[in-house]
Amino acid sequence: MAASNADIAELFNRYADLLEIQDANPFRVRAYRNAARVVADSARSMADRLAAGEALDDLPGIGKDLAAKIGTIVRTGTLPQLAELETRVPRALGELMNLPGLGPKRVKSLYRELGIRNQEDLRRALHSGALRSLPGFGPKTAARIAAAIGQRASAPQRYRLVDAEQAAAPLLAHLRALPGVATVEVAGSLRRRRDTVGDIDILVTAHRGTPATQAFVRHGDVARVLAEGATRASVQLRNGMQVDLRLVPAASRGAALHYFTGSKAHVVAVRKLAVERGLKLNEYGVYRGSKRIAGRSEEEVFAAVGLPFIPPELRENRGEIEAAAAGRLPALVELHDLRGDLHAHTAASDGRDTLQAMATAARALGYAYLAITDHSRRVRVAHGLDVRALRAQFAEIDRLNAGFRGFRLLKSAEVDVLGDGRLDLPDAVLAEMDVVVAAVHYQLGLSAEKQTARILKALDNKRVQILAHPTTRLINQRAESAARMADIYAAAAERGVALEINAQPDRLDLDDVHARAARAAGCKLVISTDAHSAAGLAAMRHGVDQARRAWLGKADVLNTLPLEQLLGALRR
Repeated sequence: MAASNADIAELFNRYADLLEIQDANPFRVRAYRNAARVVADSARSMADRLAAGEALDDLPGIGKDLAAKIGTIVRTGTLPQLAELETRVPRALGELMNLPGLGPKRVKSLYRELGIRNQEDLRRALHSGALRSLPGFGPKTAARIAAAIGQRASAPQRYRLVDAEQAAAPLLAHLRALPGVATVEVAGSLRRRRDTVGDIDILVTAHRGTPATQAFVRHGDVARVLAEGATRASVQLRNGMQVDLRLVPAASRGAALHYFTGSKAHVVAVRKLAVERGLKLNEYGVYRGSKRIAGRSEEEVFAAVGLPFIPPELRENRGEIEAAAAGRLPALVELHDLRGDLHAHTAASDGRDTLQAMATAARALGYAYLAITDHSRRVRVAHGLDVRALRAQFAEIDRLNAGFRGFRLLKSAEVDVLGDGRLDLPDAVLAEMDVVVAAVHYQLGLSAEKQTARILKALDNKRVQILAHPTTRLINQRAESAARMADIYAAAAERGVALEINAQPDRLDLDDVHARAARAAGCKLVISTDAHSAAGLAAMRHGVDQARRAWLGKADVLNTLPLEQLLGALRR
């Protein structure tokens, strides 16, 4: 089967990592990273585009050379240039760059000076003390690296939600196309929209004799068949993910969907309610004695135990059953509730599209506003804008806005919080903005006390209206900063600063747990994409997933408001 967008992006990012370790031309490195992001952001697969005869070099940042490489990956699943580079630079060195404190220069130093080629070599160097012989590897850095290695080793392997989606999509389409198949649905943590997914569960109902399990295990993305039977099968995909399929009768579909969606704690709690009513609940249905009284739909299952339907995102046994029994389940925010996006980048910094292209894409989504938040000058790697460049951009925004009706580009910037808590731009420039978004991007290893104090000082600036990606985490790459989030919630609520649920698949920050705690502390929240392309604006749904898991309703999210009400709500 053709390589997925996630496969292509992974190969390009891996290639960029190794090029960076080799001190390759920074523009070349950036071209591959941009290409990886373009592919990952695309709503359509590269394979589908090629099959339709579309030219990939029409995509932003994709020239003929990169388009040809994408074609090669789609056809073969490999990037020959990467394979050649891995003969000179060990592949595992790229993986070391995901550890805190290890950028390309330090990884290159580890390789050349100590012969460290992988994580196990690094672990031995930490244990022997050899790491301390290198400049720049002090006790604090070594301790941070050791802690990250320990966390990675002890944590079960989980995948980004978007990667699980992309892995599941061709399997679902393949099964749905089979004659005799009635329904095909995902369950498990993918259906609950957790930020990471351990494995994928698929439920199928079909007419008797339909060879669903046989077709499943023979799919081209399957690397290894772990188990195969008449009604169930388990496989491992080429990307390492495990997928479990269960074929269930239509009369049990709802009960099976509830059972395999989980979470385990939620299912156990609902089963307890059934027992209290003299019923038995399992994956086959709800029974009174030997008679099945419900199970065809989830609504039937919940009704049998005296509950209304509980959305999958809430099924974590965090109070949803009690709230449902009391009639207090929230009406969760929906994607169509969003009136605009408050965090987006253009080609002026590290984005790929123009102001006009971003505005066109936002208007196509039905938005009434889009905040342009290119990086401030401190983020040099992202070509941050200085005061002169920002004012020129503001003038261009004014020019474009003059031609819009029912839509407005908002003047803004993603303003870096400096190490001492000051902002990267003077207040006079912040005063010219419609929305001020502050963010932490560096010195992420500060102690809890220093990191918290730094952020609190930034929130003291009365121009700041939104704190972007508050924990700074990157899923499976970088842990949350040590900042005391409870203190930040309290300060944000007191000062009227909104906290962001960043919808980027790598971030999802705030996550569901933090967002719910922030709301409980009285904070305002926004959902934004941090889009770096027009296509990236479509990531909003991932932020909505986390907001729903956090029990947020439409009224809890400020950018569900019309523009003038939004600006009033953000005003401090």
